[in-house]
Amino acid sequence: MSDGNKLDSKFETLDRKNAEALLGGGQARIDAQHKKGKLTARERIDLLLDEGSFEEIGKFVMHRSKDFGLDKEYYLGDGVVTGYGTVNGRLVYVFSQDFTVFGGSLSETHAEKIVKIMDLAMKNGAPVIGLNDSGGARIQEGVVSLGGYADIFYKNTLASGVVPQLSGIMGPCAGGAVYSPAITDFILMVEDTSYMFVTGPNVVKTVTHETVTSEELGGASTHSTKSGVTHFSCANEVVCIQNIKQLLSYMPQNCEELPPSLPYEAQADETREVLNSIVPENPNQPYDIREVIEGIIDADSFLEVHKNFGENIVVGFARLAGRSIGIVGNQPAVLAGVLDINASTKAARFVRFCDSFNIPLLVLEDVPGFLPGTDQEWRGIITNGAKLLYAFCEATVPRVTVITRKAYGGAYDVMNSKHIGADLNYAWPTAEIAVMGAKGAAEIIFKREIAAAEDPEAKLAEKVAEYQSKFATPYRAAHRGFVDEVIYPSETRAKLIRAFKMLENKVDQLPKKKHGNIPL
Repeated sequence: MSDGNKLDSKFETLDRKNAEALLGGGQARIDAQHKKGKLTARERIDLLLDEGSFEEIGKFVMHRSKDFGLDKEYYLGDGVVTGYGTVNGRLVYVFSQDFTVFGGSLSETHAEKIVKIMDLAMKNGAPVIGLNDSGGARIQEGVVSLGGYADIFYKNTLASGVVPQLSGIMGPCAGGAVYSPAITDFILMVEDTSYMFVTGPNVVKTVTHETVTSEELGGASTHSTKSGVTHFSCANEVVCIQNIKQLLSYMPQNCEELPPSLPYEAQADETREVLNSIVPENPNQPYDIREVIEGIIDADSFLEVHKNFGENIVVGFARLAGRSIGIVGNQPAVLAGVLDINASTKAARFVRFCDSFNIPLLVLEDVPGFLPGTDQEWRGIITNGAKLLYAFCEATVPRVTVITRKAYGGAYDVMNSKHIGADLNYAWPTAEIAVMGAKGAAEIIFKREIAAAEDPEAKLAEKVAEYQSKFATPYRAAHRGFVDEVIYPSETRAKLIRAFKMLENKVDQLPKKKHGNIPL
C-alpha cells in the first residue's frame, strides 16, 4: 500500500468516527427524541451559538466501565457534547447532554468533559451554559458517577461570581443532578418536557403515599410559581434558547468586566409625562410598577426574571441610555407590594447576581412593610427578610432608589435606603416615608385622646390627617438628607441617566474578610 493510500485510510477512519460521533445513540433514538418534541444535544447547540462558531472538545471520549454489560456498549462522546463558540460574537462555553446515549446519564468521563470546559471558562473569563437532559447518575458505574457529580458541583461553586452560569433544563434532571443547576445563576425550564426533583414520583409514593406526576412534582410550572427554583418557564426549547441569548446580552463576560452597553443617542428631551399620572390619588389604590419601569427605561428593553414567583416584587434586567441595569421594584398590584419570604429571597438573589457582575441597581420603592401573620413568622420572615437587607448592604455597584409612594417601617430601611449604602435616593412628591401608615400611627400616638373624644371616629380622622401632613411626605426625609432630591415623576428617566453616568466609576471596598455569613 502506498503512503497515499495509507493516508487516505487514516482520513477515512477520522471521517467514520466523526460521523459516528454526530449520530450519538443512533438514528432511531434521535427520532424518538424528536417524537417527544425535543431537540438533540447538537441541534440545541446549533440554535444557541453563532453559525459555524462551535468548536467541540472531547468528541471521541468514551466511558471506561466494564461492569453490567457496559464493556459491550460504547458511544463516542459518552452522552454529552462539550466545547466553545460565540453568542452574538462573544465567547461562551457550553455542554449539552445527549439523551440518546444512555439516557444522558452521567458517567466518570461525561463529568470530566463538563469539568474541563468549566475550568477553561474560569481561566478565560467567559460564561458557561449547561443544557441538561439526563436520566441522572449512570447506575452501572456506582460511586464513580456520584464522584463525577461532586466534581461538577465543586466547579460550579468555584465559578460562582467569577463567570455567569446559565442552566437550560431540556428534559429530566433528577436526584443529584439538580444541584448543579441550583448553584448556577439562572435556571430556564421548558414546559411539558422538562422536570427537576430530588426524588421522583415513585419514591414519593413509597415514602409519603402521595400520588403525583413528574410534571406536578417538578415541572416548569411548579418550579416557576410554587418553589421559585426556575427563573424562566419557556413554551418550547427554541424560546428557552432565545431567552438564554437575551440574558447573556445584559451580562459581562466575567466579574472583572463591565456589562456591554448599546449605542445610545441622547435625546433633547428625556421627560416622560406619562409617569406623572401613574400613582393614584388614593394611597390605597394599586397600580402596576411595570408601568413605571416601562416609563423609565429604553423602549422594549425589560427582561423580567422570576415573573411568576413572589409576584409582590418585580425584578429584571433593562437598559437605560444603552447601559445594562438591574431593577428591583415593589409591586403594589399584588399584596399591596409587601415584602414576604418569597419576595425577599427572590430579590436578594437577584441583587447578589447584579453585584457579582458589576450591573448597577435601580430600586423602585412602594412598600407598606413586611407581611404579618403566623405563617410568615413561623417560616422565618425575619431571617428571610434579612437576606434582602444583607444583599443590599453588601452590594458595591452603583445603587439608586426612587420612592414612588409608600416607604414604611423596617421595609423602608431594607429597600436600599441611604442608611444601608445607597448612592442616590430620590422621592416623588407622592412619597410617604414613615414608621407606619397614618391610621395605625394615629391610633397609637393619640390613643387616649381619641378614646376621650365625644366622637372618636371624627377625632381619629382628624389625627390621621395631622399625622399625614407631618410625616406621610418625602420632605422630612429630604430635610435630613435621607432623600437627596424630591423630583417630578416625569423627570425620573433624565435624573437616572445622569445619576448612573455619574456613578460609572464608583469604587467601594468592603472590609477585609474571608466572606460574610448571610442569614441563610
